[in-house]
Amino acid sequence: MQKLFGTDGIRGVANSYPITPEVVLQVGRAVSWLFRTGGKRPRIVIGQDTRLSGDMVAYALVSGICATGADAELVGVLPTPGIAFVTRTSGARAGIVVSASHNPYQDNGIKVFGSDGFKLPDEIEAQIESLILSGAAADLSLSNRETGRAWSNPKAADVYADFLKSCLPDRNTGRNSIKIVLDCANGATYQIAPRLFCDLGFSVAALNVQPDGININQQCGSQHPEGLAQRVVSAKADIGFAFDGDGDRLIAVDDQGEVLSGDRVLAVCAQHLHMQSRLKNNTVVSTVMSNVGLSRSLKHLGIRHLTTRVGDRYVMEAMRTSGAVLGGEDSGHMIFAEHHTTGDGLLTALMLVDAIRHQGKPLSQLKTIMIPFPQVLINVPVKSKPNIDGVPQIREVIQSVEQELGESGRVLVRYSGTEPLCRVMVEGPNQETIETYAGAISQAIREAFG
Repeated sequence: MQKLFGTDGIRGVANSYPITPEVVLQVGRAVSWLFRTGGKRPRIVIGQDTRLSGDMVAYALVSGICATGADAELVGVLPTPGIAFVTRTSGARAGIVVSASHNPYQDNGIKVFGSDGFKLPDEIEAQIESLILSGAAADLSLSNRETGRAWSNPKAADVYADFLKSCLPDRNTGRNSIKIVLDCANGATYQIAPRLFCDLGFSVAALNVQPDGININQQCGSQHPEGLAQRVVSAKADIGFAFDGDGDRLIAVDDQGEVLSGDRVLAVCAQHLHMQSRLKNNTVVSTVMSNVGLSRSLKHLGIRHLTTRVGDRYVMEAMRTSGAVLGGEDSGHMIFAEHHTTGDGLLTALMLVDAIRHQGKPLSQLKTIMIPFPQVLINVPVKSKPNIDGVPQIREVIQSVEQELGESGRVLVRYSGTEPLCRVMVEGPNQETIETYAGAISQAIREAFG
């Protein structure tokens, strides 16, 4: 059996290892057992997105949690950051998200938050994994007098929405003049996002808000913002927001219909917080996948830039260490630590609206704070993930490309932590050159791995 946890929890095809009822039940047992402290019966919050297998996974977790003497509080369909918020503010011992984020509906996954609303550190995930893979989790059940109970909390979405509203300062200033288009990816934001922005008084059009269990992320949302861009232009909207399936990431579309990367959103938010003297320690954190243009933009603003390995969990860890209040990934995860403990697509959207209102400029102007380098990202399917440095034919091609680019570009080749993919990213002076280089590296990977 393989390792369970990747860069963002446990993920795989539903009803196949490790996302089977049998394994998931053991996850529930292990989480419940590890968070039994102080002699009190622990309470574990469980929420999910809209995919077909969500109920199967959630109720398998409930069985494991209750069998180990904890209670399970089901909050239903709610974005990942909403589950983290409810966990942190309700006194729960842990929170579990049932979602595969931006993956297709066939997949599902499990992410765990501690009582403080932060994703678990590697060492705690390793303890959970050890209990399951060793078989010890199967022996953790208590007597029938000590089993836990499960109940639903229908008010969790309202609590989370009220929190988001409180994060937007000057809520009554100029909101009626902003027209917004939302793409909810038929996922976890399909109810709360339109209601939130309507309650705040914005003019709202909502796309992909009819989930059927299998249409989550299907040619829509943060992975496919083309339809949103077309709608923003045709509706003459001021801005468009595309969320992923679990609502923790955001891709923005400006008033001209251009899709902005997460890096450009991060640059706009950094400038806005900097102008308002809210950028604590004058520091922004991103990952090694960030475009070189972000570093140049932050340097121009006089802002310190720290980079981490890929994963919003690692961005958050670096933010806590450095005291930064803003961090994110090019994929669209943005963390505003003055408000929340994890990436939040809805909160990011509100912060962008706040920047537009306060600066009195459309996003098409605000985005010019960052000029991105030409970049190509190719995802190569792989069946296994051997050390890339140990494969001579791949290593030699990478080294050749790096030598050709010199200081005018960079190469990053890494495996996805959540999918069977090898990601090839090349930045350089022009699109044609980097496409050629990225293609050569990708072909070497395909040939080496068959």
